[in-house]
Amino acid sequence: MATGPVRTPDRSTPIRQPDPLSGPPAGLRRLVPSAARTRIIGWMLLLVMAALGIATFVTWRLLVSAVNHRMDEALRIEVEEFAELTGPGIDPATGTPFTSVDKLIRDAIAFNIARPNEKFLGYLDGDFLVRSRQQPETPDALSDDPAFTRRVATVTEPIEGTYHDPQFGEIRYLAMPVTLADDPHRGVIVSAFFGDIERAEADRAARLMLAVGGATIAGAAVAAWLIAGRILRPLRDVADTAQRITDTDLSARIPARGGDELGSLVRTVNGMLDRLEAALSEQRRFTDDAGHELRTPITIVRGHLDVMDPADPDDVASTVALVDDELDRMNRMVSDLLLLARSEQPTFLRLSTVDVGALTRDVFEKVSRLGAHVFTLEGVAEMPAVLDPQRITQALIALADNACRYTPDGGRIGIGSAAHDGWLRFWVTDSGPGIAEADRDRIFGRFSRGGAGARQSEGAGLGLAIVRAIAGAHGGTVELDSAGPGATFVIRIPVKGDPWPES
Repeated sequence: MATGPVRTPDRSTPIRQPDPLSGPPAGLRRLVPSAARTRIIGWMLLLVMAALGIATFVTWRLLVSAVNHRMDEALRIEVEEFAELTGPGIDPATGTPFTSVDKLIRDAIAFNIARPNEKFLGYLDGDFLVRSRQQPETPDALSDDPAFTRRVATVTEPIEGTYHDPQFGEIRYLAMPVTLADDPHRGVIVSAFFGDIERAEADRAARLMLAVGGATIAGAAVAAWLIAGRILRPLRDVADTAQRITDTDLSARIPARGGDELGSLVRTVNGMLDRLEAALSEQRRFTDDAGHELRTPITIVRGHLDVMDPADPDDVASTVALVDDELDRMNRMVSDLLLLARSEQPTFLRLSTVDVGALTRDVFEKVSRLGAHVFTLEGVAEMPAVLDPQRITQALIALADNACRYTPDGGRIGIGSAAHDGWLRFWVTDSGPGIAEADRDRIFGRFSRGGAGARQSEGAGLGLAIVRAIAGAHGGTVELDSAGPGATFVIRIPVKGDPWPES
């Protein structure tokens, strides 16, 4: 089998892939809300059209039924009037009996006035005889219609029916036979209504309703288009704002419009964006600080390794000791970073009911060996509480270690606990130089160190950030009181647990 040359793609030309962050093109984005608006308007107009159609049809049928009932009632009344005249056989003009069927029919039709679209017809011996005086709007028909004449001219009993005229449509009629005892001739009186013409008013009313309904639908469509646009405007703002937001810029916000449900949605989304932007800024700062802090020991290790003399045992030993110390510091830093990362997880705490007094005394025993300082147990809360004893111990030890670094030898360091107004307080106080006003908020950040004191911390500046994370995981806060010489750090957490039963 012969094959042609196979074309292979040019590897040097990159294949462009769609950017998932760029979203759909601007034209398509404009179509999305328009499509939503169109669907809303379409469904609304469909409901309006259905409602108007049903209302128009029901109204038209009611009008037609009323007209039909009126025609039937008029026919029955006319028959009753003819019967009152022909039954006795007395001429009302002379008071004497009629002598012929011909005169009886003529007088009966002459005495009755036909309504518009109504006609009286008289027949004698199967032939047309006479008709009622013509109303201007009543069509001139039936008198010379042989088909209608055959249908009604020879009836022997009163009959009611409908007849279809090719020109004027449906005709409703009642035919009543007329006879006299002394006259062998047989006659018929017919009362007829032009039904389609009589119902024309109802048809015109229905058409007028349809026209008004069409105009109403057109106006409703315009109003719905404008209203739907205003209702969907916040959604378009959300879409436009989402398109302006990138993985590096979260500053765009949705314009607030009104206080309804969509306004609440906009405020909620803006609040979420505020939190995301704050978290992104914190993440960037944390990444920069972590990179800087981790780069420093690496630079120190590399610099000493570059100048180390492998032939000098003393130089090698000192360099190895320095590298080991820097690696230990990096290990502590990474452990602290992992601890901060885990503080956001639900499993960070292992809560249990703890004797706060025993926990306070246990922590005091541990920290009283940290340095050449005077340690004092300033207070003990004798009560139970639901907390994580290991994390609280870790936070208090971190605060005590921080106090030892900034307090001269022989200085005082106090530890205690107390409960008040539903809050449990653990504190560590020292007699060091205190903390400058400008550093009070900064020192709780990651990789932040205080600038006061004779000793400078050799840690990574994560200790107070860890303390704040532990307090926050318990639903509390950590506070600093440094009004005068020395500093007092207070961990406040809500009391959870029942008091000890009275003995």
